[in-house]
Amino acid sequence: MVIERFKAGRAAEVYRRFHERGRLAPPGLEYVASWVDLPFERCYQIMEAENVEAFAPWIANWSDLVDFEVFPVRTSAEAAALMAAQGRSDETPTS
Repeated sequence: MVIERFKAGRAAEVYRRFHERGRLAPPGLEYVASWVDLPFERCYQIMEAENVEAFAPWIANWSDLVDFEVFPVRTSAEAAALMAAQGRSDETPTS
């Protein structure tokens, strides 16, 4: 999961660049879905990649307009399977 924080007053530039040049993601980094907050300050994105290093070129393409936080995550089903495999399936899932 990625949280993008648009730099102050730069949201319009983000959308202009996206319109002109696309997502600018390298091969191996795939867009899944995104949500933008109402004041155009943050974008919450689900992206998929085999490893976190795949994010570096994409972040470099946008770092003049956006600050990024990248959080490696797993699905709830993957988490439950991992807990079951570790013998901890008696714990209550969060979703």
